[in-house]
Amino acid sequence: MRIGLFAINYGTCAEPASAVRVARHAEAAGLESVWTGEHLALPTPQPEGYAIAPTLPFLDTIVALTLVAANTTSITVASGIIVLPLHHPVMLAKQLASIDHVADGRLIVGLGAGYVEAEFAAMGVALAERGRRMDEHLDAMHELWSADRPEYHGRFVDFADIDAQPRPRQPSGPHIVLGGVSDGARRRAVMKANGWYAFNTTQAMAREAVAMIAADQKCYDRPPELGPLEITMTPVGHFDRDVVDWYQELGVDRLVLLPRPTAPREHRHDPVSVEDTLRTIDAAASWLS
Repeated sequence: MRIGLFAINYGTCAEPASAVRVARHAEAAGLESVWTGEHLALPTPQPEGYAIAPTLPFLDTIVALTLVAANTTSITVASGIIVLPLHHPVMLAKQLASIDHVADGRLIVGLGAGYVEAEFAAMGVALAERGRRMDEHLDAMHELWSADRPEYHGRFVDFADIDAQPRPRQPSGPHIVLGGVSDGARRRAVMKANGWYAFNTTQAMAREAVAMIAADQKCYDRPPELGPLEITMTPVGHFDRDVVDWYQELGVDRLVLLPRPTAPREHRHDPVSVEDTLRTIDAAASWLS
C-alpha cells in the first residue's frame, strides 16, 4: 500500500513555509506522495450544504507543486485534482512538463472535470461542455508530450506546426490519474489514464467503487501500454492500520489521507494546524512499518 498526504496547498499549507515543512516531514517519514487540491474560485456566499468556505485559502496548484518539488528530493508531488476544462491544454502541458523537470520525474498529474458552476461561469467555460473538453484536453496534452510533430484538431483545441520543449521526463508524459465517479469519468480513466481516484470514500462507498471500476474495465478497451489501472482513494471516517489493511485487501493501490485534527476546532472549516498535519503523517508512517 502506498500512502500519500492531501491538502499540501490549502488551509494551513497555503502558507508556503508550512507547505515545505509538511512536505519535508512526509518525505522523511517515508510517505509516497503529497497532493494538492484545486479551486480557482469558490462561490460566495457559501451555498447551503457546500463543504468548502470561500474564505479557505488555496495556493495555486502549479505554484504549490513547483514549490514542493523544489524543496524535496524523493517524495512524489501530485495534483489531486486539476480541473482540466478550466485550463488551456497547451499552457498546462508546458507547466506540468516544467514541474516534472523540477521534480526530476516525481510528478503525478491528477485531473478531473470539476463541478462548481460558479467557478466555471467565472472562467467563461460552460459546465455542460466539461466532458467534451476533458477528452480533447487530455488528447491534446498527450500529443504535446509524446508526438514528434505535435498536431491536434478539435472543437476546443486546434494546433499544428508547433513544438514545446522540454518534454516530460517520461517519454509518454507524466503518470496520469483521473478523478470522479461518474460514468464518463470512469470511462476516461479506463481508456486514457494510468490510474483512477475516488475522493472521500467510506468503506461501503469504496467497495461499490471498486466493483464499478472493475465492471468498466470489462466494458471498455484499455490500451495495453497503460498497464494495470491503479486505484487511489481518500478515505473518510475512522482510520487505523486495520483500515489500511482492509483497503489493501479490497484492491486499492494508494490511500491519500486528509490531515486530521486531534481536538475540536472552533469552526468546522478552520484549517487543520501544522502540528496536527505532522501527527497525521507520523501515524501514517507507523502503519507502513
